[in-house]
Amino acid sequence: MTPSNTATNSPPRTTERLRSLVTEIRETVNRGLPPEPTAHLVAEQLLPHLGRPDLLTAEQCEGDPRHYRQHVLHAEQDGSFSVVALVWLPGQHTPIHDHVSWCVTGVHEGEEHERRYRLVPQGSTARLVATEDVVNPRGAVAAFAPPGDIHLVRNAGTGVAQSLHVYGADIARLGTSVRRVYSLPADR
Repeated sequence: MTPSNTATNSPPRTTERLRSLVTEIRETVNRGLPPEPTAHLVAEQLLPHLGRPDLLTAEQCEGDPRHYRQHVLHAEQDGSFSVVALVWLPGQHTPIHDHVSWCVTGVHEGEEHERRYRLVPQGSTARLVATEDVVNPRGAVAAFAPPGDIHLVRNAGTGVAQSLHVYGADIARLGTSVRRVYSLPADR
C-alpha cells in the first residue's frame, strides 16, 4: 500500500505554528550533528506542537479512502530535511519497510500501532523477526536512524489517526521516505 501524495510544485499553505516548528528544526539540523542525535533533538522540538489545533490546516488533515495519505508540509531548500503529515483512516497501514534517512514521528491525533522488526540472516536469505509491538498514542514521539529501523505502521483504531514525520531528506523530491519494502517471511 503506497500513500497518496499531495506534493506539488506550489508551496502549501502553512500555519504560524508549523512555520515556527520548521525554524526550530532548521536550527537543529544546521548544527551538523550525526543522524541519531539530530533525530532525538528534533523529537524534543516536535513534542510540544503535537495535538495543537493550530498546527495543520483542514486540508492537511484530509485522508484518502484508498490508502494512508502523505501531505508534504515543508521540504528544506537544501534537501536537508522535510516535514510530512500522514493521515490514516481505520485499517490503513504501511508495508514492512525501512527509511532513506533519520526520522522522527509524532502522533498528532488518534493512535498508531507499530510492529518493529529485526532482519536475521537465514542461510542464503533472511527473515524478519518481530521484536516489539508499540501503541503510539496522541503526543508520542519516536526518533531513529538507519540501520535498524524496519517496521510496519497501521491505524488499528476506529477513528482517523494523524502523525507528523520529519525526515533528514527531501521527501518532495524523493516522493517517499521508504528505502526498501520487505517481502521476506516475517514473524507474526
